[in-house]
Amino acid sequence: MRHKVLFFPLLFCATFVSCGQAPKSSYEVPVSEADEPMMTGKFEPAWESLENYQVPEWFRDVKFGIFSHFGPQNVEGSGDWMARGLYIEGSAQYNYHVEHYGHPSEVGFKDIIPLFKAEKWNPDSLLAFYKKIGARYIVALGNHHDNFDLWDSKYQPWNSMNMGPKRDVLDGWAKAARKLGMYFGVSLHADHAWLWYETAQRHDTIGPKKGIPYDGKLTKADGKGKWWEGYDPQDLYAQNHPLSENSWDNGMIHRQWAWGEGACTPSQEYVTNFYNRTLDVINRYNPDLLYFDVTVLPFYPVSDAGLKIAAHYYNHNMATHDNKLEGVITTKILDERQRKALVWDVERGAPNKMLPDPWQTCTCLGTWHYHTEFYERGWYKSAASVVKLLMDVVSKNGNLLLNVPLRADGTFDDKEEKILNEFGEWMAVNGEAIYGTRPWKVFGEGPIANADIAINAQGFNEGSYTNATAEEIRFTQKGNDLYATALAWPENGKVVVKSLAEGSGLYPGKIREVELLGYGKVDFRRTADGLVIELPEKQLNKIAPVLKVK
Repeated sequence: MRHKVLFFPLLFCATFVSCGQAPKSSYEVPVSEADEPMMTGKFEPAWESLENYQVPEWFRDVKFGIFSHFGPQNVEGSGDWMARGLYIEGSAQYNYHVEHYGHPSEVGFKDIIPLFKAEKWNPDSLLAFYKKIGARYIVALGNHHDNFDLWDSKYQPWNSMNMGPKRDVLDGWAKAARKLGMYFGVSLHADHAWLWYETAQRHDTIGPKKGIPYDGKLTKADGKGKWWEGYDPQDLYAQNHPLSENSWDNGMIHRQWAWGEGACTPSQEYVTNFYNRTLDVINRYNPDLLYFDVTVLPFYPVSDAGLKIAAHYYNHNMATHDNKLEGVITTKILDERQRKALVWDVERGAPNKMLPDPWQTCTCLGTWHYHTEFYERGWYKSAASVVKLLMDVVSKNGNLLLNVPLRADGTFDDKEEKILNEFGEWMAVNGEAIYGTRPWKVFGEGPIANADIAINAQGFNEGSYTNATAEEIRFTQKGNDLYATALAWPENGKVVVKSLAEGSGLYPGKIREVELLGYGKVDFRRTADGLVIELPEKQLNKIAPVLKVK
């Protein structure tokens, strides 16, 4: 999420690749398989092989999942990218951190980690609730751009078993999901910590702490007598390298996300460490889905690490599923060929057309990490907004992955609970128009459906969809049943579906009946202008009517 970043270093005794220069070849930084050999099998680390991938049917059927960015960045309640923002002088996150925790030259993100206790976190009850409201899969945070591993990591000492909650968080999520029959995914974002944490190499430019370095360059030797004695901050911050070009420009990281535009090229140790950690997750937890917050694949095209991770995952998944590939990898900003090898994830947005290959959008009730201000100001998405996005995405052959921010203790707040319950009540009645459906001949109709809505970078256009009115209709189908969802209740009590007009080539057959889900059969008439459906006077909910056409 362009508010998440990834990765971590190990030992930095090797010579660093020069910074501020574009890579000279696709694999300037080849990954080492010395510790974690890539599993061989049907898939090889090349596009010619990976494009033979077929999306499993389970992913096409589930349609709706919950995302959980649960980790130490939730401690301060200051929202996304706080472990980067606390090092940006004068930012809201910096100011909050200084006021409540200390100056980043003395108290950095490493010192926030022990405050992440997860003392009320109960994955069994959380997932039971998520399943009740309609989720069929869960994607749990394995690591974020903060480079902290949320499992008993073999290759990252800064992990949730050694500090913080002293629990294997991924193991908790995985076991709870499988007990409930939910599909289990892991998101891994740490590959960009190299760039993301560069703000930790800075210092104040004004005030009493002017010129005093932040804690981003500390080493293991600096920990004598500290709580973190024996741990190397460079294993967390990965900042024993020169800054990227224009690193003090806070927006530069977005232009350098694909390891270009002057990004400091990562070392082989750093790349290999992320590769090792990812294979550790695959081999240990057998996730049904891997989510990467990257352009194409981790470290692509600087390194072959991402291609080898993909090949390993597909081969490992087949070996653990009776030689049938049931795994999914989602990533960002893919071209047409790459979408044959991977599932395209669109962040906080959607293409305004039906896609031939299954895809996913990821979005959030508020921010990715818990933000107290969103609670206080009531800035969360409404249940109706979530439904509008869900129906639009599903009509276009996609899935919706909704992030529910948890507080550091492992709970969501009362406002989130109310929204999710309202959403869940709607899903309980209308889920048949979602689960197991496939796109119809057209995805929808209406002013938004007919508009040219561009994607910004990896997405970020969902605001164009959340204000949809009853004029917006979205279609799904299952067997011989066609579902038409108006994205709001019409004020005049009538839904008009133009695509189903008398003589329409989209539906040349006779319409025998129309059912309003949750109510029963309703009156209708077919005219040259459309299928006109009479709704009951009393609305069934505050969200949207779903009509089953036979």
